[in-house]
Amino acid sequence: MSQFLPEAFQTYIPMLIQLFYLVAMALFIFGIKRLSSPATARSGNQLAASGMLLGIVVTLFDREIVTFEFIIAGIVIGGVLGVIAARTVKMTAMPEMVAIFNGFGGGASAIVAWGELTRAGADVTLWAGQDLGTAGLGILIGSLTFSGSFIAFGKLQGFISGRPITFIFQNYFNLVLTGAILVLIGWFISDPTNMPLFWTIFGLSLFLGILTVLPIGGADMPVVISLLNSYSGIAASMAGFVINNNLLIISGALVGAAGLILTNIMCQAMNRTLGNVLFGAFGGGGTAVAADDIGDKSVQKTFADDVAIQCSYAKKVVIVPGYGLAVAQAQHTLKEVAGLLEEKGVTVKYGIHPVAGRMPGHMNVLLAEADVPYDQLFDMDQINPEFKSTDVVLIIGANDVVNPAAKTNPGSPIYGMPVLNVEEATRTIVFKRSLSPGFAGIDNELFYADNNQMFFGDAKKSLQALSTAIKELD
Repeated sequence: MSQFLPEAFQTYIPMLIQLFYLVAMALFIFGIKRLSSPATARSGNQLAASGMLLGIVVTLFDREIVTFEFIIAGIVIGGVLGVIAARTVKMTAMPEMVAIFNGFGGGASAIVAWGELTRAGADVTLWAGQDLGTAGLGILIGSLTFSGSFIAFGKLQGFISGRPITFIFQNYFNLVLTGAILVLIGWFISDPTNMPLFWTIFGLSLFLGILTVLPIGGADMPVVISLLNSYSGIAASMAGFVINNNLLIISGALVGAAGLILTNIMCQAMNRTLGNVLFGAFGGGGTAVAADDIGDKSVQKTFADDVAIQCSYAKKVVIVPGYGLAVAQAQHTLKEVAGLLEEKGVTVKYGIHPVAGRMPGHMNVLLAEADVPYDQLFDMDQINPEFKSTDVVLIIGANDVVNPAAKTNPGSPIYGMPVLNVEEATRTIVFKRSLSPGFAGIDNELFYADNNQMFFGDAKKSLQALSTAIKELD
């Protein structure tokens, strides 16, 4: 595109490109900063997206880009797919969509490294060793992210078992395989024209990605998603080094660092180490337990009319959403119930656990979609002290994050995991289809507590019945 500008002006193009790259980087940083609050997240996303648009437009003025057929085709195809996905993918499937995005991001970075090696041809022997090493690492991390992300997608979607899939000495095998790939990358640095060696690195990296995610249980998928997001950023940064693009280097580093920070936060929220997540083979899908098939345990069932009375005459109600709310697409009905209670003078707040749902921030986005006020959303540390003064807690589709076993049962696999102290409230009411365990695959002691009641049924239908019952009290 630069060839269409005056010749005298073309001298300044490289400097202007770097200047606009700097502006784009600043937009990325300010955008990420504003993502820290639900109230500013939308504008933060727009700032970061503007930075990316600026970076793409400026890159088109690079003299090394001589044809635009593939660029235009990519924009058209990607734009159409993006619009379709934005309009058709439900909030419940957002974690799966993020997993796919991570995979494509890693795959694209690997393709960039391959493309540069192919374009260089025989001249690749003139590359510095660090450039070849960066290309090799870009292939490794990008390919691992690509295949691992699609395994995560399969586990979330359900066509791959959510339980850990392992074989004997798998962790040691993965370690040996990783070491072998690094040795092959070292060999590739000394013999960069050896394309069979390159494709061997590529294939083994894809295989490593599969073996890395298969042993991880469904309970840890939120952590895996954020970690793979970090990998995709690191792969993009590696691609930036390969093509000597400062914008890609810094933006990839930002994504990589943000993903690692989020991964650490998620691990702390579950009282797990990253090593335990990756190698512990923990969690999985649980088998549903019918309401009338609970052995010698007993639960107290409740219905819409009774819940309506308890909530309408309460001073404070706290709502704890979980993935079941997303599955039922009940966020708008929940907002309606909260509005009816507020009209009666009831104080309504929402308690959000860091790992509620299947993705960090999943519940916040879901509630924002229903226009729930940001000032009613409280994280775990903020809401926990308030449960002792709460009359009723409505637990909508949440499970492991409200399980008292995390505090009382040293033998429980979730022991030590920070949870919402809902059992301290006067009354807890769990909206759930059945007594089935959550992603951790264990029973929830809260279901059988004396101050707990079970409201069985689809969350949306149950909330609709509750809304009608509240209106009938007037």
